Formats: sequence, C-alpha cells, structure tokens
Amino acid sequence: MAIQWFPGHMHLTKKAIGDRIKNIDVVIELLDARLPGSSANPMLAELTAGKPALKVLNKQDLADPVRTAQWLAHYNAQPGTRAIGLDASVTAPAKALAKACFELAPHRGGNIKPMRVLICGIPNVGKSTLINTLTGKRATKTGDEAGITKLEQRISLADDFYLYDTPGVLWPRIIVAKSGYNLAASGAIGRNAFNEEEVALELLDYLKTHYAPLVEARFKLEGIAAMTDEELLEAIGRKRGALLGGQRVNTQKAGEIAIYDFRAAVMGRITLETPEEFAEWLAAGQKLDAQRQVKKDAIELDRKIRFKKIPRPDSRSPS
Repeated sequence: MAIQWFPGHMHLTKKAIGDRIKNIDVVIELLDARLPGSSANPMLAELTAGKPALKVLNKQDLADPVRTAQWLAHYNAQPGTRAIGLDASVTAPAKALAKACFELAPHRGGNIKPMRVLICGIPNVGKSTLINTLTGKRATKTGDEAGITKLEQRISLADDFYLYDTPGVLWPRIIVAKSGYNLAASGAIGRNAFNEEEVALELLDYLKTHYAPLVEARFKLEGIAAMTDEELLEAIGRKRGALLGGQRVNTQKAGEIAIYDFRAAVMGRITLETPEEFAEWLAAGQKLDAQRQVKKDAIELDRKIRFKKIPRPDSRSPS
C-alpha cells in the first residue's frame, strides 16, 4: 500500500529530537495499545538509543486486555525499559508516569538535577490528551486527526520535573506492510494518504479470524469466517444501508463504517497484533527490504558503469 506520510514538519521534528536527546534523562514513547508493535517508531528507537525508556500503552480501554498484558510483559522484559498501560483521560494512572520515570533515572530529582523527560509517539496516539491530564489544564491542542502538535513544547509538571513534548512523527519508509494497514485503521495516518476500502478489507480479514464473534454481534451477521473479505465488506454495507442505485453496495462507504467502528471500539476491545505476530511481520519485512536493497544497489552500479561514472573491471590478466 502506498502511503505518503512524511511531511516537512516531521523532518524538523526528527532534527529537534536529535538535538534534545543528549540532555534527556528518560524517553516516554506513547504506543497505541491496539497496535503496540506497529505504533513503535523505529526512527525514534535509533534517535533515543541508550536512554532509559518508558513504553506507555495508551488507549488500553479500547484494546484486548489479554493482549495488552502480553505486550506489557514483552516490553518489561527488555533491559532499561519499563512499560505500563494507560487510558490518558484517567487522572490517577497518568500520574504514575512520574513515579516510573524516577525509578528509571533514580539519580535525577530536586532543583539541582531536575528530571528531564522527552515524550514522543506517532500522530494521534493521545500525547496531547495525556499532557492535558497530567497538567490538569489544556496545555496542548487535541483532536482526532494526525498531526495536531506542530512545535516542541516544554511543560513543567513540578519544580523538578520537565516534560518536553514533540509533534507526532512517523518514519519515512514502511518496511512492515501490515503495520501500514494497522496504522491507517487506527487513525495515525491522515485520511488522504490511504484508500479506506483497501484498509477495511485488511482489517476485516484479521477481525474475522481473531474476533469473529464481536464482528457478528456488531453487524448482526452469521458465519463470517466462511466469507471472503469482499463478501464481508458487502454484507456490512447492506446491513448499514451503504447502498448505491440498483441496491449495489457502496464499498467505499462500507469501508469507512468498518474503520470507524473499530476506532470507536463499538465492536468491542480489539488488538490487531500480538508480540509474536509482529516479530514475524518484522522479520519478513526486513528480509524483503534487504532483497530490494541488493537489487537497487545492482541497478545503481549498472547505471554508473553505463554512464562511465566508474571504470569497468579489467578482465585482462596482468602481463
């Protein structure tokens, strides 16, 4: 799936994070609890390598609680890392972030050595809502669209606790194809960057395998496991009245309905990946990417030879 998702301000964000990170004590990365692996930014991992990390699985109230527990165990097993689940609109759990940060960096604290925390994450993962909850006021803009925060902000949560907020940032090139679909389904990618019908078909393919009872209950359907993805999308369209002339299903509208119902959690609490699934997708994506790079390098070498940018190898034996 072709997704154009790296606007200019995200280049600036990458630079800002790179400049800021040397003076940061703990990095908080907000993840979407419905797709923790797909919403973990590999570019951020490179920029913040070596810093204590707090992984926050946000929107856990929308996610499958069994799978959330699996993801928390997965991250908590990693060195220098802690993970907690969170619903950013709930005040008490949000305040636990500060405690977790001081546990990760116990040498910080007090006016002489205040805690300096960088909070980052993909667009629309809930950073602004979380910060507003922490401060008890509307410190940042919020919205159900990617890319609301545009500039770095420093927020004082206490005399010895500074939080640096950055715009949501995605990575420039997708390697895990499934992640692209999951990110689009979650709302992390702007609606103009993908096709709703295509994303809905991928979403339904996963749901009918792992969450069939929830889908059947929501749309009053039966036996969806035996349907093709296209048949299921059409059935949803008919149930919800997404019809064109001649009783034809408006599959674009049906796709929008399926995506909206997932985002709003009206089907139930759903998580689109397990740690094991994501590891398999990532390994496959990395292998394919390496193969593509080999082909790209070969093409570039051939181009340089043809245009005499580099000398051809001399096959003659030295005298």
